[in-house]
Amino acid sequence: MIVRSRPRIVGVLVTVGAVVAGTLLAPATASAAERVVLAKGHTDAVDVHYEDGALSLKVHDDTIEPSVIRDPADVTFQVLPGAEMPVPDDDRFAFLGPAGTPIWLLPMTQDPDLLWPGWNTTTLASGVFTGNQVRLSLLDVQGPGVVNVFTQDVFGGPIVKFRSDDGLPDAIDVPVHTHAHANWAFSALGSYTLTFQADATLAGGGTVSTGPVDYSFVVGDLPDPTPPTELSITGLAGEYQPGETATLTAVQTPQSELDHYHWFHRCQGAEDWTVISGEAGAGYSFTATRELDDCQYLVRLYDSDHNVVASSPPVTLRVATAPSTPGASQTITASIDGTQGGLVVSVDPDDRAVVLPPARLNAGGDRWESTGELRPVTVTDTRTGSPGWNVSGQIPENFTGPDGATFGADRLGWTPRILSQGTGQGVIAGPAVSPASGGGLGASSVLGSAPDGAGRGTAQLSAALQLSLPTETAAGTYTSTLTLTAI
Repeated sequence: MIVRSRPRIVGVLVTVGAVVAGTLLAPATASAAERVVLAKGHTDAVDVHYEDGALSLKVHDDTIEPSVIRDPADVTFQVLPGAEMPVPDDDRFAFLGPAGTPIWLLPMTQDPDLLWPGWNTTTLASGVFTGNQVRLSLLDVQGPGVVNVFTQDVFGGPIVKFRSDDGLPDAIDVPVHTHAHANWAFSALGSYTLTFQADATLAGGGTVSTGPVDYSFVVGDLPDPTPPTELSITGLAGEYQPGETATLTAVQTPQSELDHYHWFHRCQGAEDWTVISGEAGAGYSFTATRELDDCQYLVRLYDSDHNVVASSPPVTLRVATAPSTPGASQTITASIDGTQGGLVVSVDPDDRAVVLPPARLNAGGDRWESTGELRPVTVTDTRTGSPGWNVSGQIPENFTGPDGATFGADRLGWTPRILSQGTGQGVIAGPAVSPASGGGLGASSVLGSAPDGAGRGTAQLSAALQLSLPTETAAGTYTSTLTLTAI
């Protein structure tokens, strides 16, 4: 006896049903190419077609009026959560699993609240194939559970057509002019790929095949098309020696187009997180000191409206402490002559050439444009009193190219940014300078600065470069020199 827990389930496994076959052709349909999810209504999921000597599998979507023919690659068949039911306490249905365990079943008799999929050969003409039939095979099932497709006899007993847990492929011979429905049972929630294939022997000799065709099913709720971004921090070593550089990197999972961050730290005795001034990129470098031992760091990602999109778990910095046993230690005293301090701006001699990508027309088609990145500029201030500083850049001469062609330095602009700075520094990136006639880097422009009392230490600066040229600029390679000045 079948245990019936809900009225709908009564009609699922005990209703007398049989494959519906007929000679009526399918209604005239249009073709649709957009991606869709089919969750309710009638559809011939596996719809066999033969045109111009080629056998193919389509989806006849009858959930809309007029119906349309779709490519299986454009369709997701959803088995709604309401399809859940227990396996009947009936030995005939033991192949579905232990009695009482949940399955998700699309019934062979239509339920208006669920999808009603079937297979269809009504568009195939008589006399084309040997025996007036095609062979429909389930080649493979990928997913979290078992898939069973079965009809029922007049006594309600199951007639299994396809079963994924006892060896695939499974195949059935389907006469032409057949329109059939069955029970589709899934043993677990999640996403499935069912691979079908249709084959036939031509009456005049030879064979035709659709080849493997994938069908996508989702059992339960659809997955979130935009999963939330998770944020983590990499790069933290186990323990640092005082004076070593620590570099933290924010990692998005999955990666998004957002790139605006804020870094925070919290040291012993503090209850609140403090934002680290000037750090808005995915990387943050600083010098480890004993005072920073056991400090925690986290990073947050923001959208264009400055709303927090994701926040990382905190990480803890470990800095080696001084030896605690006097008998096994030495005292080393070092001194710095304050009169020898200075302000130095430098670039790596092996990393001082910027090569912009070939310029391309902008979206409006009225400018040549290219973007690049200024190589790192290091500013070291060892002066006593920490009076602050200002670093500026200028291209004093025009860019020169082939055969004496030139264009002005004002055609190059930049958006400065801070790559790193020392503890206690308050380095500020200079304002963005747009490329424009009479402007750009043809005039002295601030790359970065530090106010009085917050400049002592070492900082690294850079800038995003933007080139914008009129369309009449002659083709070729152009060069010029950027001069950096620190005061």
